[in-house]
Amino acid sequence: MSTNKKRFVKYSQVEMTQLVLPNDTNQLGNLLGGRLMEWIDIAAAIAAQRHSNRVCVTAALDNLVFHHPIHLGEVVTLRASVNRVFSTSMEVGVIVIAENQLTSDRRLTNTAYLTFVGVDDHGQPVKVPSIHPQSKDEKRRFKEALDRRNKRLAK
Repeated sequence: MSTNKKRFVKYSQVEMTQLVLPNDTNQLGNLLGGRLMEWIDIAAAIAAQRHSNRVCVTAALDNLVFHHPIHLGEVVTLRASVNRVFSTSMEVGVIVIAENQLTSDRRLTNTAYLTFVGVDDHGQPVKVPSIHPQSKDEKRRFKEALDRRNKRLAK
């Protein structure tokens, strides 16, 4: 994508799929939280880098919520989307859906918000192109990202 064109949310969205294997689980047969955090970070980083055309580093992970456990053998789908760009940073939202392929049951298991910073070849922060939300949902996430950022900065 040319760097002088408008950057729409849909251009940088990521969908990543993983199968929960025995090495990914705890003694209860549930996906390890740390493994899921790794997958979330990777999906979010890809979305941030796709948007910015830069190497991006994780600056913060906010509000990682575990709604339901994810079990051995389930398929995990992670959907990542850049919600808003600030100057050198951007918020990326990730939702996680678990699927039992034997029953076709799908459920939202996790949500998370991450902040990434675009960096240059020397690891220094650089300005990131703005994002242009189009849909009603994208505009809502854009607005809410500013509220979350203000709360983070107030801490």
